Amino acid sequence: MTTATSPSPALYALDELRKEARMGAAGSETTARPVPVIDLSDFDVRRAEITEQLWNAATGVGFFQLSHHGIPLAQVREAFALSERFFALPRETKAQWPIARNAGWESLSQVRPSTGVPDQKESYQMTRPRMAGLYPSEAELPGFKATMQAFEAASWTVGMRVLSCFADRLGFERDFFSRVHDMTQASYQSTLRLLHYYPIPADVQDQLDYVRGGAHTDFNCLTLLFQREGQGGLQVCPGKEADAQEWTTVPPSEDLITCNIGDMLMRWSDDRLLSNFHRVRNPLPGEYMGGRYSIAFFCQANTDAVIASPSGKYPPITAGDYLAERMKANYGK
Repeated sequence: MTTATSPSPALYALDELRKEARMGAAGSETTARPVPVIDLSDFDVRRAEITEQLWNAATGVGFFQLSHHGIPLAQVREAFALSERFFALPRETKAQWPIARNAGWESLSQVRPSTGVPDQKESYQMTRPRMAGLYPSEAELPGFKATMQAFEAASWTVGMRVLSCFADRLGFERDFFSRVHDMTQASYQSTLRLLHYYPIPADVQDQLDYVRGGAHTDFNCLTLLFQREGQGGLQVCPGKEADAQEWTTVPPSEDLITCNIGDMLMRWSDDRLLSNFHRVRNPLPGEYMGGRYSIAFFCQANTDAVIASPSGKYPPITAGDYLAERMKANYGK
């Protein structure tokens, strides 16, 4: 039920923008906040135990990593290998697939409110219903479309398992989030994103600003991040501790999936589950200065799914309208 005092979607988006804009300082680093690693093996047998661990992690530090998640390491490595080959294509080739509505390629175009300057990266986003004409051909990159769609499907399965645990704790039907992230519908808007942070030029390696990718929360329900060994820089800060701006480094491991709660799920849970800030810091002297590759899967509810706050804390809004409000507030798009 919506109350007269519930904030409008636009005001909510602007409030989130203000939170993000204040996160541009270097802050400090802490090792006193370990990121939990949650074992998903024997999921059906251990569901209650895993649900408890996920809930404690999500309501505590806000970030967690998944082990024994069911995606073979060979499949992860194949996705990274094709991602690297994609980004090695000539710029004019990648420019054939310009980004629109979370589908296509972009470079140096994402300006975070926390920094006011573009993240030093390029990315290629795949949102299935919007991909007409945006995949490389078999001649340009053999096997790319099939491999990435299979990797997305595997990521979706892991994401829905995690979200089913949150559904149990929130009092929703167990398959609720699977139904509102339905891959078979034209309204599907979950996104697989390949990321490539550019190498640091030798002539500026001793004069780097602190941040390579600005601090932000994610707009979606849940993010699954795959990282490459030796290509670090990810740092996290729980939303409930944002005022202190103390950051925890998450070492990359190709065996683990790093997860964080997004703004959609925070709203769906009446703020019981908080979205969390994360950023990519520049390498320090003596650290790896080459390109940094990562792959993110954003569990983003279908455009026609209604995000209904259980207690009426927030007014109902479709996931499509919610995302549009956030994009407009953050990026003027």
